[in-house]
Amino acid sequence: MTFLINMYNSAFKAAELRLAPVVLPSLIRFTFAATLLFYFWNSAQTKFDGIFTPSLGAYAQIFPRAFEAVNYNIDGLGLFHRVVVLAGTYAEFLLPLLIVLGLFTRLSALAMIGFVAVQTLTDLFGHGVLSQPATLGAWFDGAPDSLIMDQRLFWITLLIGLVLKGAGPLSLDRILRLQ
Repeated sequence: MTFLINMYNSAFKAAELRLAPVVLPSLIRFTFAATLLFYFWNSAQTKFDGIFTPSLGAYAQIFPRAFEAVNYNIDGLGLFHRVVVLAGTYAEFLLPLLIVLGLFTRLSALAMIGFVAVQTLTDLFGHGVLSQPATLGAWFDGAPDSLIMDQRLFWITLLIGLVLKGAGPLSLDRILRLQ
């Protein structure tokens, strides 16, 4: 039995030391690109009427209660709201691109975690998802497809992997020796 345990440990220790640093970060970035890159880009595209002109939808998505309070009139919101909408929308384009390219990956993934946290809080409190059990979902409920609890957990887990492991060998970070 000891022989089998040692063989098992040796085989997987070799995989952990040799393959994991190469495969995991590259696979995480590929998974992010395949599942989330266009989700964020498509979302960002709905927030612009022009490169420096946020759409009404941008304010409705990012500041739903404040926008409703001013009867959906952008002029009723201040410079702060405009700056947040523009910065958030640019981040929604730029951060996923940096992750896919593997450029400043750890910092981009950390910023993306913050973005997803703000997005989630806006959904919960601004859009009232706390009162929508089907959309909110629950962990350990046997239904792995809720938009908030389940999906956002997967997103954050991928991003934490990039924060901890970096971009991997197939990245601009490696070329620039940032990792």
